[in-house]
Amino acid sequence: MTENEQQVAGVLLAAGGGRRLGGRPKALLRHRGRPLVEHAVGFLRAAGCARLHVVLGAAAAAGPPAADLGGCVLVENPEWADGMGASLRAGLDSLAGTGARAALVSLVDQPGIGPEAVTRVLAAFEDESSLVSAAYDGVRGHPVLLGAAHWAGIAATATGDRGARAYLREHRDALVLVECGDVAEPYDIDTAADLAHLE
Repeated sequence: MTENEQQVAGVLLAAGGGRRLGGRPKALLRHRGRPLVEHAVGFLRAAGCARLHVVLGAAAAAGPPAADLGGCVLVENPEWADGMGASLRAGLDSLAGTGARAALVSLVDQPGIGPEAVTRVLAAFEDESSLVSAAYDGVRGHPVLLGAAHWAGIAATATGDRGARAYLREHRDALVLVECGDVAEPYDIDTAADLAHLE
């Protein structure tokens, strides 16, 4: 395990209820024979995220997810219906006392992002003040790496479906963009039409 892998914890946001998918929890949609949440855990581990916190909401409400999440810290977000902001806050809160110096945040509904993009973002970690984001043709996307020095500020502004967006915009001068457009596709699984991306 490299020094970066020891100091950075992966945080997978997998709480969404799939409102535009008829209320099907995104974490449980199947891709390449596995639930999306298991697929995402697999590529985060392949990239070197040895410590993983998985934030569950809608899927947890439906019962324990039928996915192999062994070795992950499962974080239940009872406020998942409030949007991504609540899940990000729950994920960051779950890292308190773990010694993690940064969180690498990934979204369960972006299966086109794999270990290569995560590895690039992880490699840009320096210390608790790090703010790093994958970029696709220069446009900020996921995953994002949030140094611990920023967690309180991010939690204070993460509301609705915005996550860390407002905070990152305010601190864009400190944000390091890592181009990943050549190794990943940042599409979301949001609507029925998007299900065509799943195999």
